[in-house]
Amino acid sequence: MNKLIAASALVAAISALMSGCNDHAEYDAAHQAGAHPPMPEARNFFAPPMQVPKHVGWKNGAMPKVADGLKIEKIADGLVHPRQVYTLPNGDVLVAESNSPNEEAVTTPKQLIAGLIESKSGKKAKGANRITLLRKPANGSGEWERHVFIDHLHSPFGMQLVGDTLYIADTDAILKFPYKAGETSISERGVEVADLPDTINHHWTKALLASRDGKKLYVGVGSNSNVGENGLDVEYRRADVLEVDTATGASRIYAAGIRNPTGLQWEPKTGRLWAIANERDEIGADLVPDYLTSVKENAFYGWPYSYYGQHVDPRAQPQRPDLVAKAIAPDFAIGSHVAPLGLTFYTGDKLPAQYRGGAFIGEHGSWDRSPLSGYVVSYVAFENGTPVGAPKDVVTGFTSPDQKELYGAPVGVAQDGDGGLLIADDVGNAVWRVTGAGG
Repeated sequence: MNKLIAASALVAAISALMSGCNDHAEYDAAHQAGAHPPMPEARNFFAPPMQVPKHVGWKNGAMPKVADGLKIEKIADGLVHPRQVYTLPNGDVLVAESNSPNEEAVTTPKQLIAGLIESKSGKKAKGANRITLLRKPANGSGEWERHVFIDHLHSPFGMQLVGDTLYIADTDAILKFPYKAGETSISERGVEVADLPDTINHHWTKALLASRDGKKLYVGVGSNSNVGENGLDVEYRRADVLEVDTATGASRIYAAGIRNPTGLQWEPKTGRLWAIANERDEIGADLVPDYLTSVKENAFYGWPYSYYGQHVDPRAQPQRPDLVAKAIAPDFAIGSHVAPLGLTFYTGDKLPAQYRGGAFIGEHGSWDRSPLSGYVVSYVAFENGTPVGAPKDVVTGFTSPDQKELYGAPVGVAQDGDGGLLIADDVGNAVWRVTGAGG
């Protein structure tokens, strides 16, 4: 009994240390954005500082705030961790409702306590493991019709339609389903196209994007650790973008060294592959900037040995100076610890002209930084296929003004069939639609 009391006291003490010792940021996202962000000296912590807002959800008709010239409406409510949104050719919208399968190995007291603290945000709760279909109502306004489209999945995330085949990226495999336009459910069991790395699942999301001709699928597979602390054996084919042949299921590493590549998209002017990435933690509030980058074939982006090009991380062991020498810097920083998980290039006409041709990013938000970063949908302008300027916060208000309460957390973003911007709100359990204020 005395040992149990002592252990409980130790857990409480470390928890208080982690939640009360915030590493205060020197930069905000706008000041640490662009091709050459400032890089302060790395720090070393006995326990990572944590600042986690308490989840309270949206109450009494509250909703996010939008920039001038925009309006927002709720088209679905009462979902269970909506993570991604995907628009079908007939205008129906698929929503992946899922969360971590809770298969991550917890090997240290620090990991256990960090998980307990982070659970306050509501981000750790069980997902629905399904795809839901939303259909715009006939009168064009109000909440959309809702149907369970595919059920009994295993932490689904990425979705892609190629012809009459719908591909779903579960956490451990790519599945394919037959699709017929207008149907509101699929009863057939999915057929496995290719397996995906799933041991431990430190990062469980699997982003998915089809090539223009539909012959290849590109999959973002996150790392199984912060910086390789679980051993490199469990990082096999992880922190990579994989290329999968849809006919055979054969796959190869297309690009490597990206800690958690999500939101894969084709940039509309150049046709190049782009991704957003969650970088490493526990070396400071301003390290390391998460980023938006083109993904070059056969390129190496540094993880775990270096960050933002060739800034060496001494925590990665054994050191690999040969690989660091090959590491290339990403194209565009979007701020440290903002946790980007959704990306779409906007080509519609329902938003004002300044939002056309650039990238909207769903920022899920920080857990180890003061003040909080992320918890917004931001916009990065593009010129000639290249990001310019600084990210602009377009949809905000997901936390209380004092940052102690959490109403929602944006993840997936997509353009709907009419040119509206859709937002999957994870802990807010809603889907929002943004259009120009003029209708």
